[in-house]
Amino acid sequence: MDFDHRVKGRTGSGPISDAQRQLAQRDRLLKLAMETSDISKNPYLLRNHLGKFECKLCLTVHNTEANFLAHTQGRRHQANLARRKALDEKKDEPLRPTTATMPKVLPRRTIKIGRPGYQVIKQRDPATGQLGLVFEIQYPEIEANLQPRHRFMSAFEQKVQVPDKNFQYLIFAAAPYENIAFKIPNREIDKGENRFETQWNKTTKTFKLQLFFKTDEQIEVERKRREASHTAPSLKIEYRGRL
Repeated sequence: MDFDHRVKGRTGSGPISDAQRQLAQRDRLLKLAMETSDISKNPYLLRNHLGKFECKLCLTVHNTEANFLAHTQGRRHQANLARRKALDEKKDEPLRPTTATMPKVLPRRTIKIGRPGYQVIKQRDPATGQLGLVFEIQYPEIEANLQPRHRFMSAFEQKVQVPDKNFQYLIFAAAPYENIAFKIPNREIDKGENRFETQWNKTTKTFKLQLFFKTDEQIEVERKRREASHTAPSLKIEYRGRL
């Protein structure tokens, strides 16, 4: 039997235990570390005021330099080194978009079929003297379950004509038709009862809008009413008896 390569083995001493084998392996690693490494260059070494050696990575304290070197060869320190390396590599990696991104919703493209037919009627209310307009737009090929829309646009919003502060635009829209706009006076519109109305006839596919502009007298009366409501009432103080 060959006893030359057994760790601290002697003839007749019996088999080497696991504890002895681990201790011998640790001694060999410690000896190798002391021969090949410079402890002063270890970035995790900290010598405290008591002269002991601290491992900043594992937060451990060691009495001697040899104990610190033995710790650096142990499983705990090696595992922490691997964990720190993985964190550093992850930090240096550029941010990548996640694969579970929300799908991009593309706007629906509708093939326009031209402008709708329309009719504009001017009118004046004999009772109030207000000037009014009636718009009738025909949408015979409008998409199913769709109702025409409208909106008012100032002259400075549009990019087609030179802006004129005296006018505004009334726009009508309904797919698949092109939008149409009407240039109307830039006057305040009366939104009172029976003054501004819209109607969509699903049978004839005709959209009707009626509006009236406020008169100068009506605007002036409303302005004075607003000013009066913001004026603080006078406070009358009466004194009775002796002060």
